[in-house]
Amino acid sequence: MNLGKIPETVLKRSVLNQIAHRRDEVLVGPAIGEDCSVLAIAEDEALVISTDPITGTVKDIGTLAVHITANDIASNGAEVIGIMLTILLPDGFEEAELRGMMSDIETVCKQLNLEVIGGHTEITKAVNQPIVTVTGVGKIKRDSMIKTAGAKPGQEIVMTKWAGLEGTAIIAAAKEEELRSKYSADFINGAKRMIEHISVVPDSKIARSVGVTSMHDVTEGGIFGALWEIGAASKVGLEVDLRKILLRQETVEICEFYDLNPYMLISSGCMLIITDQANYLVDCLKAEGIPAAVIGRITQGNDRIIINEEERRFLEPPKSDELYKVM
Repeated sequence: MNLGKIPETVLKRSVLNQIAHRRDEVLVGPAIGEDCSVLAIAEDEALVISTDPITGTVKDIGTLAVHITANDIASNGAEVIGIMLTILLPDGFEEAELRGMMSDIETVCKQLNLEVIGGHTEITKAVNQPIVTVTGVGKIKRDSMIKTAGAKPGQEIVMTKWAGLEGTAIIAAAKEEELRSKYSADFINGAKRMIEHISVVPDSKIARSVGVTSMHDVTEGGIFGALWEIGAASKVGLEVDLRKILLRQETVEICEFYDLNPYMLISSGCMLIITDQANYLVDCLKAEGIPAAVIGRITQGNDRIIINEEERRFLEPPKSDELYKVM
């Protein structure tokens, strides 16, 4: 198997099909496109739990680790309470580097009003670079739960920010010297600063206030992968206009430099939202300084189609993220 997410067929056959549902407290369990599990803790409340490792980069690993898990929980409509950390460090890793990583983690926790509630840290020969896995815990009223599997035919698809957001920032930071052969320092710094937009917690709050049935943060596999996951989770089709997908020029240029597809590049910070009030939601997001656009609609059936002027092509299940071609 290739680097990155395992193929959907393998995930179904060798992982999901081996798992049995046996507890009534488990309201949402593992499934295609669902990034969080939901556990009932009271008649009207539930815990939302998500876990993610950061493996594709070392730069800003602490910052990314917290945001990625907080984004998953926010996409379920929940409030993040705290996180647990598993930090695996290679032999020879310096204490000062660990201290800097934890400082970055605590800075993000303060920004999002959550805290580190436990974890495990060790030096191990099993890794050759730092690996940080974050398990996040959030809370939500049971009747307010939002699942990826909530899309319905006739609704529209809103995206926030830009496709390839996270991947652009990671590549710009990791390959700065290489990129300087063609691009200016200002251009590269602009690409690196895209990481400042990686949280979708504000996006989700605005979306919930307007009314949505599905939210999904765009991570590995890029926006094409996230669109497929919404369709698969909700058992619906979709039609998306490629020209309406938001892209930053930095992403276009860096993807051309490395021959990458920007629509299949990891995109944390970008969120897909399914709603009956798409234009109103876009206006609300823009009023808060969050770029947004209506890019398509949910359809009957299982056809997931990308439209580019006269061309129509079918989406495929997510493949290995484009980031791994560079990193």
